[in-house]
Amino acid sequence: MACRIGELVLGCRDPEALARFWCEVLDFVVLGREDDGSIEIGAREGFGGPQPTLFLSRRDAPEPGKSRLHIDVNPTDRDQDAELERLLSLGARPADIGQTGEEQWHVLADPEGNEFCLLKARIPAL
Repeated sequence: MACRIGELVLGCRDPEALARFWCEVLDFVVLGREDDGSIEIGAREGFGGPQPTLFLSRRDAPEPGKSRLHIDVNPTDRDQDAELERLLSLGARPADIGQTGEEQWHVLADPEGNEFCLLKARIPAL
C-alpha cells in the first residue's frame, strides 16, 4: 500500500455546529482544533484507523469555482518526499492556491485538475 485517504476536508462557516452534527451521525469525537476555528473529528480510536477523519475547515463563504470538499492523503509505506515524487510521476502536478511555503503539506492537482493534499505519514510504515 502506498497511500490511504487520511481526511476529507469540508469548507464550512460554522465548524462547531458541523462537528456536533457529524460526531453524532458518525459516532466520531473531536480529535483536534486549529487556531482559526477549524476542527478535525474522527473515530474514537484516533488517527490512522480504517476510516478517514473529517476536517471542518473554517471559511466565511464558499470559494467561487472551488469544490468545498477535497481529499487529503497520507503516505503509508514511505516518507512524504518519496511519496511526492511518486505522485508527480503518476501525473499529479503542483497546484498553487496561495500557499506560503511554510505548510507541512503539498497541494497537488490530479490529471483532471482536482486539487488534493499530500500530508505527512500519520501511521507507522508497514
